[in-house]
Amino acid sequence: PPLARLPVEGERNVLITSALPYVNNVPHLGNIIGCVLSADTFARYCRLRNWNTLFVCGTDEYGTATETRALEEGLSPQELCDRYHALHADVYTWFRISFDHFGRTTTPQQTRIAQDIFQRLLARGFLLQDTLEQLRCESCGRYLADRFVEGTCPFCGYAEARGDQCDKCGKLINAVELKNPQCKLCRGTPVVTPTQHLFLDLPKLEGRLEAWLERTWAAGDWTANARHITRTWLRDGLKPRCITRDLTWGTPVPLDGFRDKVFYVWFDAPIGYLSITANYTDQWERWWKNPQQ
Repeated sequence: PPLARLPVEGERNVLITSALPYVNNVPHLGNIIGCVLSADTFARYCRLRNWNTLFVCGTDEYGTATETRALEEGLSPQELCDRYHALHADVYTWFRISFDHFGRTTTPQQTRIAQDIFQRLLARGFLLQDTLEQLRCESCGRYLADRFVEGTCPFCGYAEARGDQCDKCGKLINAVELKNPQCKLCRGTPVVTPTQHLFLDLPKLEGRLEAWLERTWAAGDWTANARHITRTWLRDGLKPRCITRDLTWGTPVPLDGFRDKVFYVWFDAPIGYLSITANYTDQWERWWKNPQQ
């Protein structure tokens, strides 16, 4: 392989990422137009300006949607990811998207970096434990992620509502609120069971985050929409955010009492940008922790 591109002292160094496409389906024009094509156009512009440019992307592979799709297709999650990762790579090659590296989130680097970030949060007191009520299917012997439960919507009475949302009335649902819940895998009746989870203690970061936002908003690079959404979250006060899940397909949680759980894909997936760069070069921190360049 060619030598990895690294930041160069005294030059304009540009790192471009485009949103990681989710692995469990075939990319469509919306994926291409929504983020990949605009990033590619910008990358080509940067290279024409002779700026030192690195453009990375990759497939986002953990989480319930992959497990569900793998069950439907009679494959293991890993086999499903291997099949669709190759398919994604082919599609972007056909469109001549100029990625310097197109990787994936199911790698040893991803586990190492995600667990390292987790350990740092733990050591600095930014995590807390709390109990969640979850549906558990005794005959399948597993806690059921939202997508594995169907039942009657508590709001409109629609009989085939999912554990996260009703497709008829559009309201968001907490799976334990469903009436007559059914396990999608075996059609058995799951029971509400308490389970321990780990949460990001976001309220602890609120003050520092607001101070940082005021500084960056003053610099003027945020869109009105991005400011508005962020302000709304802060106005209502940040809440602790669950970062673990009772699944098997994901990055393992390296803490006693939680070793049968994995990280929630929303904690894990953004770290994919770092780990994909780390799979491109072991000096990835020079791209990611180097604001002076």
